[in-house]
Amino acid sequence: MYGLNGVLAITLLKKILHKFTFLRSLKTRIFLLLLIVGLIPCVSMRYAILQNYEQRAVSIRTSDITTQLRILANHLITYHYLQDTSSEVINAEINQLSTLYDGRVMVINSDLRIVKDTYGISENKTIISEEVLRCAKGESASKYDRDNGYIEMTIPITETVASGELEDAQRETEIVRGVMLVSASTDSIMATLDALSRQALIIEAIVILAIVVASVMAARVLIRPFEKITLALDNAQEGYTNDPICVNDCIETEHIGDAFNRVLGRMKVLDDSRQEFVSNVSHELKTPITSMKVLADSLISQKDAPIELYQEFMEDIAAEVEREDKIITDLLALVKMDRTVADMNITEMDINVLVELIMRRLRPIAQKKDVELVYESVRPVTAAVDEVKITLVLSNLVENAIKYNREHGWVKVTLDADHQFFTVTVADSGIGIPADSLDHIYERFYRVDKSRSREIGGTGLGLAIARNAVLMHHGSINAESTEGEGTVFTVKIPLSYIGG
Repeated sequence: MYGLNGVLAITLLKKILHKFTFLRSLKTRIFLLLLIVGLIPCVSMRYAILQNYEQRAVSIRTSDITTQLRILANHLITYHYLQDTSSEVINAEINQLSTLYDGRVMVINSDLRIVKDTYGISENKTIISEEVLRCAKGESASKYDRDNGYIEMTIPITETVASGELEDAQRETEIVRGVMLVSASTDSIMATLDALSRQALIIEAIVILAIVVASVMAARVLIRPFEKITLALDNAQEGYTNDPICVNDCIETEHIGDAFNRVLGRMKVLDDSRQEFVSNVSHELKTPITSMKVLADSLISQKDAPIELYQEFMEDIAAEVEREDKIITDLLALVKMDRTVADMNITEMDINVLVELIMRRLRPIAQKKDVELVYESVRPVTAAVDEVKITLVLSNLVENAIKYNREHGWVKVTLDADHQFFTVTVADSGIGIPADSLDHIYERFYRVDKSRSREIGGTGLGLAIARNAVLMHHGSINAESTEGEGTVFTVKIPLSYIGG
């Protein structure tokens, strides 16, 4: 059967495809894809060609037999063969037709009696079948039985007779006098079909081999840019190069290279930030220790130093210890902020009350600096937050606004909310922040005015802590400032905490 090989090939291909589904090799997937794309048209074309040949061959054979039978039917009427079967001419024609198509011819009269059977086994018997009965009414029919290898046809034997007169013309009518039932073998068609199928299989095998070779070569060509980018990534990982990756063989590898270069740039920034952070931490922790050592050495070197000098130096040492303690405390808070959100302690609380408590605690500091502290609540606000972390945020912002303010200045804190977020705005009339420093104020140990920050005791970690706490709440913090006029910090926090 010509379809068996194709079915087996597709089944085998499905099994191979199912087996290779578990492989993660892009080259294998490209190879299989190209192989399938090549095989499907090849197999389909073979099926279509063979099926088309079979249909056409059967159609031509049926047409030829029909023509021969119609000619023979006319001869049967001419020689009155249905009444007398002794005509040697007609018998020779019938036998010749049977031999030519390697089949069987039966002539049936109007009484459905078989008057001639080339097999000689059914003569003078009555035949009753649907095809014969319909043919006796003038309907010819043909049927192709592929499984048994034959074409069965029924042709009516008709005679034209005059049925009356109409002025000068006679009216003719065809009357069915009998039926011819023919079974023609299709062995020759099937033999030709098998030969074509074998040739098609050979051609198909050659084409499949060519497709496999072409698929392997195409897979190698298509995967080569990815191998280049993999090699470049390996070289970058081993530290052989710091150059950006550039593989422009195709758009996909170009995009991958661009994405990696962005990640690499970000990693370099983070690494530089880490190194700078370590350097800053070392410097910030070493400075108070150095100051304390200098003060202690001065006292030790002066054996008869007055008590007043001892008291002054000890006060300075105590201040440096307090500064060291504050730096370490802020560092620990920042490290804790860098951990996951697993440490979040979320509770539903009144934000108005929380802000009022913070303002009450910082008001003495503002009075000492002669800074007016104003609080405005637009509406009652209730939100799910971590009280400790939000307190750190607002305390840092308000305390910075007080510390970096001018004499007789002011700090205004405004609380507002909408249906999704609550907003705290901290505005001051302070010294402001230069425009080129606004992008760096959240960096650890970054100070706009280092001398002034040291003078008022800043560690450079407050805004970094505040920003991390805000991000842990999935909020945002923004700063707007005009140097010499003041700064406005805006903190926006969701009313409902979203974990993750």
